Amino acid sequence: MSRDDGRVTCDDCWPAGAATGVGSLPGTDAVWAQKLVFDELPDLPHLPELPARGPGASMLGRAGAILLDLPVDLQPAGWRLVPRPGLDLRRARDLLERDLDALADTAAGYAGPFKVAVTGPWTLAAQLELPRGHKALSDVGATRDIAEALTAGLVEHLRDLARRVPGARLLLQLDEPSLPAVLAGRVRTPSGFSVLPPVEEGLAQARLHALVDEVRSASAVAGIGAHCCAPNVPLTSLRTAGMDFVGLDVALLTRDDDDSVGEFVESGGRLVAGLVPTASPDAVASPDLSDVRRTVEPVRALWSRLGLRPEQLGEVVAVSPACGLAGFGADEARAILRHCRRAARELVDAPA
Repeated sequence: MSRDDGRVTCDDCWPAGAATGVGSLPGTDAVWAQKLVFDELPDLPHLPELPARGPGASMLGRAGAILLDLPVDLQPAGWRLVPRPGLDLRRARDLLERDLDALADTAAGYAGPFKVAVTGPWTLAAQLELPRGHKALSDVGATRDIAEALTAGLVEHLRDLARRVPGARLLLQLDEPSLPAVLAGRVRTPSGFSVLPPVEEGLAQARLHALVDEVRSASAVAGIGAHCCAPNVPLTSLRTAGMDFVGLDVALLTRDDDDSVGEFVESGGRLVAGLVPTASPDAVASPDLSDVRRTVEPVRALWSRLGLRPEQLGEVVAVSPACGLAGFGADEARAILRHCRRAARELVDAPA
Protein backbone atom coordinates (compact mmCIF):
# COMPACT_ATOMS: atom_id res chain seq x y z
CA MET A 1 0.00 0.00 0.00
CA SER A 2 1.34 3.45 -0.79
CA ARG A 3 0.34 7.05 -0.46
CA ASP A 4 -0.38 9.38 -3.33
CA ASP A 5 3.25 10.50 -3.28
CA GLY A 6 4.39 6.88 -3.70
CA ARG A 7 5.58 6.48 -0.12
CA VAL A 8 4.81 3.19 1.56
CA THR A 9 2.51 3.61 4.54
CA CYS A 10 3.15 2.13 7.94
CA ASP A 11 -0.37 0.82 8.47
CA ASP A 12 0.89 -2.56 9.67
CA CYS A 13 4.26 -1.49 11.12
CA TRP A 14 3.21 -2.65 14.59
CA PRO A 15 0.01 -3.84 16.28
CA ALA A 16 -2.11 -1.68 18.54
CA GLY A 17 -0.78 -1.49 22.06
CA ALA A 18 2.86 -2.12 21.13
CA ALA A 19 5.86 -1.10 23.21
CA THR A 20 9.47 -1.05 22.08
CA GLY A 21 12.96 -0.01 23.12
CA VAL A 22 15.09 2.77 21.75
CA GLY A 23 18.36 0.90 21.33
CA SER A 24 20.86 0.45 24.15
CA LEU A 25 20.64 -1.91 27.12
CA PRO A 26 22.99 -2.59 30.04
CA GLY A 27 25.50 -5.41 30.23
CA THR A 28 27.69 -7.29 27.79
CA ASP A 29 25.71 -10.47 27.10
CA ALA A 30 24.06 -10.25 23.68
CA VAL A 31 21.98 -13.40 24.19
CA TRP A 32 20.61 -12.15 27.52
CA ALA A 33 19.81 -8.73 26.03
CA GLN A 34 17.99 -10.18 23.03
CA LYS A 35 15.98 -12.55 25.22
CA LEU A 36 15.06 -9.63 27.47
CA VAL A 37 13.73 -7.73 24.46
CA PHE A 38 11.59 -10.62 23.24
CA ASP A 39 10.32 -11.34 26.78
CA GLU A 40 9.31 -7.77 27.63
CA LEU A 41 8.54 -6.28 24.20
CA PRO A 42 6.94 -9.13 22.24
CA ASP A 43 4.84 -6.89 20.00
CA LEU A 44 7.73 -4.76 18.72
CA PRO A 45 11.14 -6.22 19.64
CA HIS A 46 14.37 -4.62 18.51
CA LEU A 47 18.07 -5.35 18.08
CA PRO A 48 19.75 -3.97 21.23
CA GLU A 49 23.06 -2.17 21.49
CA LEU A 50 25.39 -3.03 24.39
CA PRO A 51 27.88 -0.14 24.67
CA ALA A 52 29.34 -1.55 27.90
CA ARG A 53 31.37 -3.87 25.66
CA GLY A 54 33.38 -0.88 24.43
CA PRO A 55 33.32 1.81 21.74
CA GLY A 56 32.84 -0.73 18.94
CA ALA A 57 29.44 -1.62 20.42
CA SER A 58 28.25 1.98 20.77
CA MET A 59 25.83 3.57 18.32
CA LEU A 60 28.77 5.09 16.42
CA GLY A 61 30.74 1.86 16.46
CA ARG A 62 27.81 -0.12 15.11
CA ALA A 63 27.19 2.43 12.37
CA GLY A 64 30.89 2.32 11.49
CA ALA A 65 30.60 -1.45 11.11
CA ILE A 66 27.69 -0.95 8.70
CA LEU A 67 29.20 1.82 6.54
CA LEU A 68 30.20 0.28 3.20
CA ASP A 69 33.67 1.06 1.84
CA LEU A 70 34.14 4.02 4.19
CA PRO A 71 36.34 2.80 7.07
CA VAL A 72 36.57 4.45 10.46
CA ASP A 73 39.04 4.11 13.31
CA LEU A 74 38.95 5.02 16.97
CA GLN A 75 41.17 7.96 17.94
CA PRO A 76 41.62 9.68 21.33
CA ALA A 77 39.00 12.26 20.30
CA GLY A 78 36.54 9.67 18.94
CA TRP A 79 35.78 7.89 15.68
CA ARG A 80 37.55 9.18 12.57
CA LEU A 81 37.34 8.46 8.84
CA VAL A 82 40.52 6.69 7.70
CA PRO A 83 41.93 5.35 4.40
CA ARG A 84 41.81 1.67 5.34
CA PRO A 85 40.21 -0.61 7.96
CA GLY A 86 42.05 -1.23 11.22
CA LEU A 87 41.70 -3.21 14.43
CA ASP A 88 38.96 -1.01 15.90
CA LEU A 89 36.71 -1.47 12.90
CA ARG A 90 37.31 -5.23 12.90
CA ARG A 91 36.25 -5.32 16.55
CA ALA A 92 33.10 -3.33 15.80
CA ARG A 93 32.20 -5.68 12.95
CA ASP A 94 32.85 -8.71 15.14
CA LEU A 95 30.57 -7.36 17.86
CA LEU A 96 27.80 -6.72 15.33
CA GLU A 97 28.19 -10.26 14.01
CA ARG A 98 27.82 -11.63 17.55
CA ASP A 99 24.67 -9.57 18.00
CA LEU A 100 23.20 -10.95 14.79
CA ASP A 101 24.10 -14.50 15.80
CA ALA A 102 22.34 -13.96 19.14
CA LEU A 103 19.32 -12.62 17.30
CA ALA A 104 19.15 -15.59 14.93
CA ASP A 105 19.22 -18.02 17.86
CA THR A 106 16.71 -16.11 19.99
CA ALA A 107 14.30 -15.24 17.18
CA ALA A 108 14.14 -18.68 15.56
CA GLY A 109 10.60 -19.06 14.21
CA TYR A 110 9.62 -15.49 15.05
CA ALA A 111 7.13 -13.77 12.74
CA GLY A 112 6.20 -10.14 13.24
CA PRO A 113 7.65 -6.62 13.30
CA PHE A 114 11.28 -6.23 14.30
CA LYS A 115 13.08 -2.90 14.64
CA VAL A 116 16.75 -2.23 14.05
CA ALA A 117 18.33 1.12 14.97
CA VAL A 118 21.35 2.62 13.21
CA THR A 119 22.88 6.08 13.61
CA GLY A 120 21.57 8.38 10.88
CA PRO A 121 23.73 10.23 8.34
CA TRP A 122 23.56 13.69 9.94
CA THR A 123 24.42 12.51 13.44
CA LEU A 124 27.28 10.51 11.94
CA ALA A 125 28.52 13.61 10.10
CA ALA A 126 28.30 15.61 13.33
CA GLN A 127 30.24 13.02 15.33
CA LEU A 128 32.82 11.53 12.94
CA GLU A 129 36.04 13.37 12.21
CA LEU A 130 37.82 13.80 8.91
CA PRO A 131 41.27 12.19 8.49
CA ARG A 132 42.89 15.54 9.42
CA GLY A 133 40.75 15.97 12.49
CA HIS A 134 37.93 18.39 11.61
CA LYS A 135 34.29 17.37 11.90
CA ALA A 136 32.97 15.58 8.83
CA LEU A 137 30.00 17.95 8.97
CA SER A 138 32.32 20.77 7.88
CA ASP A 139 32.89 19.11 4.47
CA VAL A 140 29.91 18.83 2.10
CA GLY A 141 31.61 16.07 0.15
CA ALA A 142 32.24 14.07 3.32
CA THR A 143 28.61 14.35 4.40
CA ARG A 144 27.58 13.05 0.97
CA ASP A 145 30.06 10.16 1.19
CA ILE A 146 28.81 9.21 4.66
CA ALA A 147 25.17 9.23 3.53
CA GLU A 148 25.94 7.10 0.47
CA ALA A 149 28.12 4.63 2.40
CA LEU A 150 25.47 4.32 5.10
CA THR A 151 22.74 3.75 2.51
CA ALA A 152 24.68 0.98 0.78
CA GLY A 153 25.61 -0.60 4.10
CA LEU A 154 22.04 -0.52 5.36
CA VAL A 155 20.81 -2.33 2.27
CA GLU A 156 23.27 -5.16 2.97
CA HIS A 157 22.51 -5.11 6.70
CA LEU A 158 18.76 -5.40 6.17
CA ARG A 159 19.20 -8.20 3.66
CA ASP A 160 21.35 -10.06 6.19
CA LEU A 161 18.69 -9.57 8.87
CA ALA A 162 16.00 -10.83 6.49
CA ARG A 163 18.01 -14.00 5.89
CA ARG A 164 18.57 -14.60 9.59
CA VAL A 165 14.98 -13.91 10.68
CA PRO A 166 12.90 -14.62 7.56
CA GLY A 167 9.58 -14.14 9.38
CA ALA A 168 10.38 -10.61 10.52
CA ARG A 169 8.83 -7.46 9.09
CA LEU A 170 11.84 -5.21 9.38
CA LEU A 171 11.60 -1.61 10.57
CA LEU A 172 14.61 0.68 10.23
CA GLN A 173 15.09 3.40 12.85
CA LEU A 174 17.63 6.11 12.02
CA ASP A 175 19.00 7.55 15.25
CA GLU A 176 19.40 11.30 14.71
CA PRO A 177 19.91 12.94 18.12
CA SER A 178 22.24 15.55 16.58
CA LEU A 179 19.90 16.58 13.75
CA PRO A 180 18.37 19.62 15.55
CA ALA A 181 21.88 20.87 16.40
CA VAL A 182 23.02 20.30 12.80
CA LEU A 183 20.14 22.43 11.51
CA ALA A 184 20.55 25.13 14.14
CA GLY A 185 24.33 25.51 13.81
CA ARG A 186 25.07 24.23 17.31
CA VAL A 187 27.60 21.47 16.47
CA ARG A 188 30.92 22.40 18.02
CA THR A 189 34.26 22.14 16.28
CA PRO A 190 36.77 19.63 17.73
CA SER A 191 38.42 22.43 19.71
CA GLY A 192 35.11 23.35 21.30
CA PHE A 193 35.76 27.06 20.82
CA SER A 194 33.38 27.61 17.90
CA VAL A 195 30.44 26.04 16.10
CA LEU A 196 29.93 24.87 12.54
CA PRO A 197 27.50 26.73 10.28
CA PRO A 198 23.98 25.34 10.13
CA VAL A 199 23.16 22.87 7.39
CA GLU A 200 20.43 24.13 5.08
CA GLU A 201 17.22 22.27 5.90
CA GLY A 202 16.52 21.44 2.27
CA LEU A 203 19.89 19.68 1.94
CA ALA A 204 19.40 17.72 5.17
CA GLN A 205 15.96 16.68 4.02
CA ALA A 206 17.14 15.70 0.54
CA ARG A 207 19.92 13.48 1.89
CA LEU A 208 17.51 11.70 4.20
CA HIS A 209 14.96 11.33 1.41
CA ALA A 210 17.55 9.77 -0.91
CA LEU A 211 18.56 7.28 1.79
CA VAL A 212 14.95 6.36 2.55
CA ASP A 213 14.08 5.87 -1.13
CA GLU A 214 17.12 3.72 -1.88
CA VAL A 215 16.80 1.54 1.21
CA ARG A 216 13.08 1.07 0.64
CA SER A 217 13.51 0.10 -3.01
CA ALA A 218 16.51 -2.21 -2.48
CA SER A 219 15.58 -4.11 0.68
CA ALA A 220 12.65 -5.84 2.31
CA VAL A 221 11.73 -3.18 4.84
CA ALA A 222 8.24 -2.61 6.22
CA GLY A 223 8.86 0.92 7.45
CA ILE A 224 11.55 3.53 7.99
CA GLY A 225 11.61 6.12 10.74
CA ALA A 226 13.85 8.37 12.78
CA HIS A 227 14.46 8.74 16.49
CA CYS A 228 15.54 12.00 18.08
CA CYS A 229 15.65 12.37 21.88
CA ALA A 230 16.42 16.10 21.69
CA PRO A 231 14.25 19.22 21.69
CA ASN A 232 13.01 20.78 18.45
CA VAL A 233 12.66 17.59 16.43
CA PRO A 234 12.18 18.72 12.79
CA LEU A 235 9.01 16.71 12.24
CA THR A 236 8.00 18.52 9.07
CA SER A 237 11.35 17.79 7.42
CA LEU A 238 11.28 14.17 8.55
CA ARG A 239 7.78 13.76 7.16
CA THR A 240 8.81 15.28 3.83
CA ALA A 241 11.91 13.06 3.79
CA GLY A 242 9.63 10.02 3.76
CA MET A 243 9.74 8.81 7.36
CA ASP A 244 6.94 6.46 8.29
CA PHE A 245 7.40 6.94 12.02
CA VAL A 246 9.26 9.23 14.39
CA GLY A 247 10.46 8.44 17.90
CA LEU A 248 10.78 11.32 20.35
CA ASP A 249 10.89 12.23 24.03
CA VAL A 250 7.36 13.42 24.76
CA ALA A 251 8.58 15.42 27.78
CA LEU A 252 10.52 17.69 25.41
CA LEU A 253 7.49 18.57 23.27
CA THR A 254 5.88 21.97 23.73
CA ARG A 255 2.58 23.31 22.50
CA ASP A 256 4.52 24.92 19.66
CA ASP A 257 5.11 21.37 18.36
CA ASP A 258 1.41 20.52 18.25
CA ASP A 259 0.85 21.51 14.63
CA SER A 260 3.81 19.55 13.28
CA VAL A 261 2.87 16.48 15.32
CA GLY A 262 -0.72 16.71 14.09
CA GLU A 263 0.37 17.09 10.47
CA PHE A 264 2.68 14.10 10.78
CA VAL A 265 -0.05 11.87 12.22
CA GLU A 266 -2.72 13.07 9.77
CA SER A 267 -0.37 12.32 6.88
CA GLY A 268 -0.28 8.69 7.98
CA GLY A 269 2.83 8.77 10.17
CA ARG A 270 3.19 6.90 13.43
CA LEU A 271 4.89 7.88 16.66
CA VAL A 272 7.17 6.03 19.07
CA ALA A 273 6.48 8.05 22.20
CA GLY A 274 9.25 8.15 24.79
CA LEU A 275 7.08 8.29 27.89
CA VAL A 276 9.38 6.86 30.58
CA PRO A 277 12.19 9.29 31.52
CA THR A 278 15.73 7.96 31.26
CA ALA A 279 17.86 10.98 32.14
CA SER A 280 18.79 9.39 35.47
CA PRO A 281 18.77 5.87 36.95
CA ASP A 282 16.47 7.39 39.60
CA ALA A 283 13.72 7.14 36.96
CA VAL A 284 13.01 3.58 38.00
CA ALA A 285 12.06 4.82 41.48
CA SER A 286 9.91 7.66 40.16
CA PRO A 287 6.21 7.71 41.11
CA ASP A 288 5.48 7.75 37.38
CA LEU A 289 6.75 4.18 37.14
CA SER A 290 4.19 2.98 39.66
CA ASP A 291 1.24 4.71 38.00
CA VAL A 292 0.71 3.82 34.35
CA ARG A 293 -2.04 6.43 34.02
CA ARG A 294 0.40 9.17 34.98
CA THR A 295 2.89 7.84 32.44
CA VAL A 296 0.50 8.09 29.50
CA GLU A 297 -1.15 11.37 30.50
CA PRO A 298 1.20 13.58 28.38
CA VAL A 299 0.36 11.76 25.16
CA ARG A 300 -3.34 11.62 26.04
CA ALA A 301 -3.29 15.39 26.57
CA LEU A 302 -1.46 15.87 23.27
CA TRP A 303 -4.08 13.78 21.47
CA SER A 304 -6.86 15.80 23.00
CA ARG A 305 -5.27 19.10 21.96
CA LEU A 306 -4.87 17.80 18.42
CA GLY A 307 -8.53 16.80 18.25
CA LEU A 308 -7.69 13.29 17.10
CA ARG A 309 -9.92 10.29 17.77
CA PRO A 310 -9.03 8.71 21.17
CA GLU A 311 -9.40 5.17 19.78
CA GLN A 312 -6.68 5.99 17.25
CA LEU A 313 -4.13 6.64 20.00
CA GLY A 314 -3.19 3.03 20.76
CA GLU A 315 -2.95 2.23 17.06
CA VAL A 316 -0.72 5.13 16.04
CA VAL A 317 1.49 5.40 19.13
CA ALA A 318 3.95 2.81 20.38
CA VAL A 319 5.44 3.42 23.83
CA SER A 320 9.15 3.44 24.60
CA PRO A 321 11.65 4.80 27.12
CA ALA A 322 12.70 8.35 26.33
CA CYS A 323 16.17 7.17 25.31
CA GLY A 324 18.52 4.23 25.72
CA LEU A 325 18.94 2.22 28.93
CA ALA A 326 22.67 1.51 28.94
CA GLY A 327 23.12 3.50 32.17
CA PHE A 328 20.66 1.36 34.14
CA GLY A 329 21.05 -1.95 35.92
CA ALA A 330 19.62 -5.13 34.44
CA ASP A 331 16.66 -5.26 36.84
CA GLU A 332 15.95 -1.56 36.33
CA ALA A 333 16.00 -1.93 32.55
CA ARG A 334 13.59 -4.84 32.74
CA ALA A 335 11.25 -2.85 35.00
CA ILE A 336 11.26 0.11 32.60
CA LEU A 337 10.54 -2.05 29.55
CA ARG A 338 7.78 -3.86 31.41
CA HIS A 339 6.25 -0.51 32.40
CA CYS A 340 6.38 0.61 28.75
CA ARG A 341 4.40 -2.47 27.81
CA ARG A 342 1.77 -1.73 30.46
CA ALA A 343 1.55 1.88 29.31
CA ALA A 344 1.06 0.80 25.71
CA ARG A 345 -1.85 -1.42 26.73
CA GLU A 346 -3.34 1.50 28.69
CA LEU A 347 -3.48 3.54 25.47
CA VAL A 348 -5.65 0.81 23.94
CA ASP A 349 -7.78 -0.04 26.96
CA ALA A 350 -8.33 3.54 28.20
CA PRO A 351 -7.30 5.98 25.48
CA ALA A 352 -9.18 8.96 26.95
